[in-house]
Amino acid sequence: MIAPTKTLVKTLAEPQQLDSIDLHNSKRANFLQEVIEGLEDGILILSQTGEVVHANASGHRLCCQFNQGNFNQNFVPPVIWNLCESLLSSGYLFSDKLIILSDEIVLDKSNVFRVRVRLLDLDGFEVPCLLVTIENQYESLKSLAITEVRKFDLTPREAEIWFLYRSNYSYKEIATKLYITINTVKKHMKNIHTKRQACFVVE
Repeated sequence: MIAPTKTLVKTLAEPQQLDSIDLHNSKRANFLQEVIEGLEDGILILSQTGEVVHANASGHRLCCQFNQGNFNQNFVPPVIWNLCESLLSSGYLFSDKLIILSDEIVLDKSNVFRVRVRLLDLDGFEVPCLLVTIENQYESLKSLAITEVRKFDLTPREAEIWFLYRSNYSYKEIATKLYITINTVKKHMKNIHTKRQACFVVE
């Protein structure tokens, strides 16, 4: 949970404003909290010394995964903190330019993550924090593939092959995973590409 800002603490100390402004701010804060917690992407807000100011549920889970099951509330995986340090030492820290650094974390073919880091200037914090977003690229590709399966009207077998192809599996790897021959994979891929082309012609 993000610590309350100095402004909010001061306002809460003034009872006459409690019913008007603070209730509205409280509802808005709760709504934003629910949105952040519901995201599939991991969200981390870090201090410039590497302390976790806030992490959503996905952020906690992914940090635990990157740390091989050991997750201390204030411990940032080295692979993420290295990127943060690169941003902090970039010389753009106090400039007006928005700098976003990104990198990939590859655990295996089904676990490829895009990590992005940028500065986040929050009210109530004397210095900017770091906003880290962690996107599971496999899940993003899977969602895109599901949309394409419907759009191109693929059969269940074609859908299986298309998911794997979209996840950067080679024809040989697809054949091995699905216990079919490479020629069968090629035949299905040819049918898929024909359906894709037909769909684009119609559009």
